[in-house]
Amino acid sequence: MKPNLLASGMLVLLLAASGVHAQTAQGTASQTANAVDPGAIQALKDMGAQLQSLKRFRVSTELTGERVLADGQKLQHEASATMDVDRPNRIRARMWSARTERELFYDGKTVTLWTPAQKYYSTVEFSGNLAELVDKLEDRYAVEIPLSDLFLWGTANAPLDKIESAMNAGQDFIDEDLCDHYAFRQGTIDWQVWISAGGKPLPRKLVITNRADEARPQSVSLIDWNLKPAFGDSTFRFKPPAGAKAVEIVPRKTK
Repeated sequence: MKPNLLASGMLVLLLAASGVHAQTAQGTASQTANAVDPGAIQALKDMGAQLQSLKRFRVSTELTGERVLADGQKLQHEASATMDVDRPNRIRARMWSARTERELFYDGKTVTLWTPAQKYYSTVEFSGNLAELVDKLEDRYAVEIPLSDLFLWGTANAPLDKIESAMNAGQDFIDEDLCDHYAFRQGTIDWQVWISAGGKPLPRKLVITNRADEARPQSVSLIDWNLKPAFGDSTFRFKPPAGAKAVEIVPRKTK
């Protein structure tokens, strides 16, 4: 799933040698500013319908994010996440990097946040579906579930009406998966998504660019899917290990 996108010099040479670079430049120039391609919007709807049809799955992501220093220099950082999902109301998510690790368990009755390094865990009662869980965790506790938009697309809350520009940018391979590439603009955010071109239109790559920052920092997520995962009910239940300490999760301050 990981083409060497960081080898930009070699990529430019390959594009120039094949003539793709010139064609891409012409195609970009011919795009109408702020045009919304109905086909690109339909692709998001089809992707959302496919996502909502999944009942049991495992999804993994490798994230590269950028941090901009005061002098404008960019630093890249890597993080990973894996989610086991059993709709409508069970999920286990693990998020880790060289600096931190945390896990989230939800069995349809309680939500538990676990930090292995400190051996702290917090539990709150909850009984909603996964989309409702995403909203509550973010709004009340400032806790974000990785790839949380996966539970939003295909629902009435998908932000289709906020898209100001949408285009089909051609096709690329993500690993050996041929994908349709789409680009969108919403407010100060530009984002791109690569969607599998086969019979199951699932997102395989996501790039987000923050135009509110002059340095244009980006995050790049590469996404892998397992649609026949082998996990049981115990996956979603948290059992405190020896030495674990329960602590209260504090709601975020509201203005």
